[in-house]
Amino acid sequence: MKNLISALQFITILPLGKVESYDPLKMVPYFPLAGFLLGLLVALFDSVVIRFWTPPVAALLDVAFLAVLTGAFHLDGLGDTADGLLGPRSRDTALEIMKDSRLGTMGLVAILFGLALKWGGIASLNAHRSILLIMVPAYARAGILFGMRYLPYGRSDGTGKPFFSESISLKHFWGLIFPISLSLILGLDAIWLNLAFAIIIGTILLFYKKRMGCITGDMLGAMVEITEAGLLLMISLGDAL
Repeated sequence: MKNLISALQFITILPLGKVESYDPLKMVPYFPLAGFLLGLLVALFDSVVIRFWTPPVAALLDVAFLAVLTGAFHLDGLGDTADGLLGPRSRDTALEIMKDSRLGTMGLVAILFGLALKWGGIASLNAHRSILLIMVPAYARAGILFGMRYLPYGRSDGTGKPFFSESISLKHFWGLIFPISLSLILGLDAIWLNLAFAIIIGTILLFYKKRMGCITGDMLGAMVEITEAGLLLMISLGDAL
């Protein structure tokens, strides 16, 4: 329970008491479960607002609620990553740009597009709306584990450095049981959802490896945002086919 609370304290602003010291490697496996609980809060919030507003407005409120719950933590990473990586810059220059707290044009555009894609994706949800709102944040935070396992940390210091003090193994991935098990409720659509997750994570990792050969805390945050937006976009595509 301590490690779950630590994970929630790290990636949300939920009032869970005083922040205690934490063991990063023990906390990491709980990220998918923390995302699962985060999604549950969004689904409960959505079940209320959908009674008073149209689906597009409810979706906008859902996106805002999720951003508030996380303190825009991952959105900040998305903005910094876009500023650093989307341009003809060297690896060292990109790393330096990502350390800059100021938001650039590419970062702003990436954040706006990410939020817009999530809004459009949630607005288009019909069947299994609540289930999907729970699963998507869980899958997105499970993506962090793949980034940590398959790419080295790119800095000599930084917020994410303690999470890379040791290599994580497959035993750390047990948290994926929660979204995968819940996806079985979707029937055959579960195949599409899990395939979409694998494609999105694989594409991000390949891009990171080719572009930087490493990963940072900002890039992990960007993975979360891209995975959330990508999954919602792919779910909408699946419904349209």
